[in-house]
Amino acid sequence: MFKRKSLSLPYILFILCGTVIPLLAILYYAMVDKSGHFTLANLAAIGDPLHLKPLLFSLLLAFICTAICLLLAFPLGLMLRRSGAGKKGFVIFLLILPMWMNFLLRTIAWKILLQKTGVINAILNAVGLKSLEIINTPYAVVLGMVYDFLPFMILPIYNVMIKIDNSLVEAAYDLGASPFRVMKDVLLPLSMPGIISGVTMTFVPSMTSFAISEILGGGNISLIGNIIEGEFLRGGSRNVGSGISMVMMVFILISMALLNKVDKNGEGAVV
Repeated sequence: MFKRKSLSLPYILFILCGTVIPLLAILYYAMVDKSGHFTLANLAAIGDPLHLKPLLFSLLLAFICTAICLLLAFPLGLMLRRSGAGKKGFVIFLLILPMWMNFLLRTIAWKILLQKTGVINAILNAVGLKSLEIINTPYAVVLGMVYDFLPFMILPIYNVMIKIDNSLVEAAYDLGASPFRVMKDVLLPLSMPGIISGVTMTFVPSMTSFAISEILGGGNISLIGNIIEGEFLRGGSRNVGSGISMVMMVFILISMALLNKVDKNGEGAVV
């Protein structure tokens, strides 16, 4: 008869081999030079203009992507909250369905759609409109980010909104509150855990993304994720790449700390 603690052994081994050991390896390479001597130069490399500019640009695109996803997700969450069970399930199914397809295939599909001779421009030209020329530009990168990360914003907001007691909304209306006042003073505050969770789940991957900018940016858009990839895989320094990765880890930890502070009960978690 296995003891309960023994059942956790596979999980512990998975965490050690898949998370702890790789993080310790990155930490080690981040703190030493190629000769194995201790240095902080790898961490300070983030301040190099060659790295700082892509970092700031990554933050800008991640902020734009997160803002667009929030503007799209919050109204949809409100509509789903008021919809019947069947409509809710169908819409959530449509949101999750693209996630069953490989991430790279979805991104490549957008590249084909946005090409000058792609499907979108063919339709626009057929109706007499001007072709879109956004492929290999930041606009295409943001479009790809919004498409890929929008479900990560919608699902936490929806998960919180369906838990809001309708009697609170009805009480606000009975007291004479306008729809805008109900939105501002009731629904928005009660939805904040889901919003913070969605912002975190959207901002972090969009800030560290490199495949989307590589495919939809045509190699012309350099984000911090592309810099790290280049340091590891394209003849750069894995020490510098590790140092930049550790700095990026700080951003992730700050985001998670903010999430835990606002959503202490895990109400915004996607279950």
